[in-house]
Amino acid sequence: MRSMANHAGKQRGCPPAARFYTPDMVTTPKTARAAEVRAALAELADPAVAVSAARYFKTGPGQYGEGDVFVGVRVPVVRTVVRRFRGLPLDEIDALLDDAEHEHRAAGVMLLVAAYRGSPAEVVEHYVAAVRRGRVNNWDLVDASSEFILGPWLLDRDRGLLRELAASTSLWERRVAVLATFEFIRHGDASTTLELAEMLLGDREDLMQKAVGWMLREAGKRVSPDVLLGFLDAHAAAMPRTMLSYATEHLDAEVRARYRAMR
Repeated sequence: MRSMANHAGKQRGCPPAARFYTPDMVTTPKTARAAEVRAALAELADPAVAVSAARYFKTGPGQYGEGDVFVGVRVPVVRTVVRRFRGLPLDEIDALLDDAEHEHRAAGVMLLVAAYRGSPAEVVEHYVAAVRRGRVNNWDLVDASSEFILGPWLLDRDRGLLRELAASTSLWERRVAVLATFEFIRHGDASTTLELAEMLLGDREDLMQKAVGWMLREAGKRVSPDVLLGFLDAHAAAMPRTMLSYATEHLDAEVRARYRAMR
């Protein structure tokens, strides 16, 4: 998942200046409405960017993003809009998440992430509901939200929800489950990552194979190399090639070749 991981990293990161905002940039939460967010995004839309994004996110017939609609606002620009509307009521965020336009939904998940610290239980409720009704429905939307909402919420709670999502027929629900474990990995816990990875060994979706391989690789880097190697010893022969490739990407060449030869 090199290209996807790098892209997701760029989405999460922003230069120090972009993090700074002043009170006059913030809309009063009690009066802010989803329509104002839509209008702000529309003012910044670029048709050429919309065409490029539609290709990048595979919106053609039969592709994973089939039917998704872009207005043409790049992620860093969406973030500048989101900073103006932090504190938007949760029902207004729901309205954004139910929009057809991708950037509206992107703003919605970013606003939920921003709201998590102040109202974690309520945000989780709204987020899971949005996931289940199919509104967190592209990899960038999942990757910008799951680990920052479900990850911290489930860090010290029962993780049955993730097992339930991992068993879903929905690609995006399964990806939400796997990406949530990134937060656990950061805290030295790879147990749920390994559990879900074993569940998903037979997943045929390229985006899932990349996600699982990515999280396994991160577990090896951030928790212990032995965590990854132990999983590979047990499952490399059964892992899809893409998953195995991503999981072994940073291993020494000889070790990497040995595991890939088991396939």
